[in-house]
Amino acid sequence: MPWRECSVMEERLRFVARILDGEGMSEVCRSFGIFRKTGYKIFNRYKELGLEALCDRSRRPVRYANQLPVQVERLIVACKREKPHWGARKIRERLVRQLAGDVRIPAKSTVHAVLDRHGLVKQARIRRNKASATALSDGRNPNDLWCTDFKGEFRLGNGRYCHPLTVTDHASRFILACEALETTKEAAAIPVFLRLFEDRGLPHAIRSDNGVPFASPNGLYTLSRLSVWWLRLGIAIERIKPGHPQQNARHERMHLTLKRQTTKPAGANTLQQQARFDGFVNEFNEERPHEGLAMKCPAEVYRPSAKPYRGLPDLEYPCHDREVLVTACGRICMHRKKINVSTVLAGQRLGITEVDDGIWLATFMHYDLGYIDLEQRTLQTIDNPFGSRLSPMS
Repeated sequence: MPWRECSVMEERLRFVARILDGEGMSEVCRSFGIFRKTGYKIFNRYKELGLEALCDRSRRPVRYANQLPVQVERLIVACKREKPHWGARKIRERLVRQLAGDVRIPAKSTVHAVLDRHGLVKQARIRRNKASATALSDGRNPNDLWCTDFKGEFRLGNGRYCHPLTVTDHASRFILACEALETTKEAAAIPVFLRLFEDRGLPHAIRSDNGVPFASPNGLYTLSRLSVWWLRLGIAIERIKPGHPQQNARHERMHLTLKRQTTKPAGANTLQQQARFDGFVNEFNEERPHEGLAMKCPAEVYRPSAKPYRGLPDLEYPCHDREVLVTACGRICMHRKKINVSTVLAGQRLGITEVDDGIWLATFMHYDLGYIDLEQRTLQTIDNPFGSRLSPMS
């Protein structure tokens, strides 16, 4: 239990103990510097629930279906099973009357998301091909899997920082890119991948860690603009677990060799450092035999992808009620109402389908993002369509 929570609980214990000893409520409240209304609230909770009631209650609003109190979720499921023809709107209204203001009532879209997760929605979502972020593929053939990472910043001779962005082919160990960048931002990384896709074609999947720019801690399901671009190109996303670099072991071993041969000492400037990287890449790919390749060089094993880069394919949603465009500020507009989605999806088209009265299912490509509640003007996230590591915003 955190120190602050312990301290608050001890204060409440002392407060209740003095009341139980027979002191007056007004006197005890004055000594603790609180209003009598607060004092009665603390003491009444204690009488109803015992010591457990003295612990701090979370002030975080109920937002996601998987963060609902268990009792509320059970009430939703029980009500649906008792009244199978009722929708989220009627079930929520029953909760309002039944709980009588004792518990914060979830939004209508949250109720619908709970019903969906329990398989109690008639117009259930069609669960199509889902990308998995934690199930790591074998990558046995060239271009089945590319691995990418930033090696780690270091200072150049001129005092500026260098952030090497590296990309390798998992099967052949071939270094596809080693770029001396001045930042880890997407604006610098995207041109590197664009050149790779144009020169080498598209991989089936790209594996990375959960850092910027491959993921965004504030994006929907921690997606970033870079990873959204990969998805649009049909590239699956793989994410290693935090603190488990061994899940990208081949790439990390290459980093050790890269660091030893090119950064000690570092180049005087970015151009000089890039020249060192280029020399290392040429030797690693063309001259250096690799034990894991039966002493072949990576260039002898690697071949360009059979999937050429032809730009972004059009997005179409023929099975949805309508299409909407995510604005530059990350919103969609429906019935003159603005609903926040995520800026990482800015410029993307979504398909939406009405699944209940006032509740719309929002879909990106073949990934169901969540339910839009027009009354609340919110997007209620659901089970993660991109895998468990790409969790909803918090």
